[in-house]
Amino acid sequence: MPTYTNPVYKGYFADPFVWRYEGVYYAIGTGAAEAAGMVDEIPAKNKSCVFPLLRSFDFVNWDFAGNALIRPDATLGDNYWAPEVAECDRQFYLYYSVGHEDKNHQLRVATSETPLGPYQDIGESLIDPKSCAFAIDPHPFQDDDGQWYLFYARDFLDTTDGVRVGTALCVDKLQTMTKLAGEEKVVLRARSDWQRFLANRLMYGEIYDWHTLEGPCVRQHEGKYYCFYSGGRWETENYGVDYGVAENVMGPYSDVGNETGPRVLKSVPNFVRGPGHNSIVIGPDGRTEYIVYHAWTETMEMRQICLDRLVWSASGPICQGPTWTPQTINNA
Repeated sequence: MPTYTNPVYKGYFADPFVWRYEGVYYAIGTGAAEAAGMVDEIPAKNKSCVFPLLRSFDFVNWDFAGNALIRPDATLGDNYWAPEVAECDRQFYLYYSVGHEDKNHQLRVATSETPLGPYQDIGESLIDPKSCAFAIDPHPFQDDDGQWYLFYARDFLDTTDGVRVGTALCVDKLQTMTKLAGEEKVVLRARSDWQRFLANRLMYGEIYDWHTLEGPCVRQHEGKYYCFYSGGRWETENYGVDYGVAENVMGPYSDVGNETGPRVLKSVPNFVRGPGHNSIVIGPDGRTEYIVYHAWTETMEMRQICLDRLVWSASGPICQGPTWTPQTINNA
């Protein structure tokens, strides 16, 4: 059986989203330039495009395949985060956020006729920035009946029923692949100390004990909906992956049981730091599920793409990782 060792690609590749199309695996993520707000510094041959793309024919060996998105209006910002791709009727839709550093991010969508692009922005925000000053991490999900939904993260300032102030998760129905229905529902709010992003953070003109849930990824399993997410501060070893579960795709979701820390992925001291922002994909055998995520290098200079098996136990989903030693891939 083929083997791999994390990270599976040596370059900077954060917020990895992996999908399979016609037998080929593709990955898209936040590159170094996108994360740092330096898209103008992308090498000349790709200067007009953002978001690195990887391609693999065996799920083990990953190669750079260009940049995906034709850069839209520069006034939208220089920080491009967390792209994900959905295929519908042989058209590809790239969902992402763009903003100015960590402020004023808006959700956008671009289209292409091929998985590698180039993707062209449709020219408008999915959510009016005047009504939502910060929205990131869009995740398209298709239910069994064919209906598409968009999960994402946005900011909340209330503390109703004991929830914490900060970034948290929502869902809305997609009326079309490029238009939301306007039926937003809250998916999960932060309520635990491990989800703290920063104490005494200045936001919206006030000082808050800020908490963060981000990077939603939804999987249906045995009739229930599991919304995986990353919590805490992405720049630290406390960052990890947990989940909420619901009977209905629009909720209500519950992540009861995670009060002491993330249950799916967390740091392993001296080996793996800050694993998070995951996607989920079926492996080459057509059965085994893999959780794809990023983790920091030892010096915390770069986030890189990793993957490990996802197992469904009686108590819920568990990642057989994070790993840093050779792992096998079952092809049959």
